[in-house]
Amino acid sequence: MNLYRYLSVGAVVAAVAMAGPAWAHARLVSSNPARDATVSSPSTIRLTFSERLVPAFSRFEVTNASGAEQTVRTVVSDDGLTITGTPARTLAPGAYTITWTIASSDGHRMTGSYGFTVR
Repeated sequence: MNLYRYLSVGAVVAAVAMAGPAWAHARLVSSNPARDATVSSPSTIRLTFSERLVPAFSRFEVTNASGAEQTVRTVVSDDGLTITGTPARTLAPGAYTITWTIASSDGHRMTGSYGFTVR
């Protein structure tokens, strides 16, 4: 292999290595209540992500086992990593699903969901 080819391969490897973090997507790193947890009715729900979120495009919904949406007011923290939601009413005992929709600061939109139970 000639020197030009080594340099070309090296440049491509360096470019990919430097661009790697830009290809990463925000992921849910913690939540309260946690996935599959059984808890008393939470007064707040918190989802924390690995990257800053765009507040205008980041929120979550809470639905009960029948699929009825529970009214929750959400707000993104000042650091842009956490969405906190306050249910309008005490959540009755039963199974719930949190479905989140976010846009990270790099413009990628993602969704996800998990369940928890209120005792």
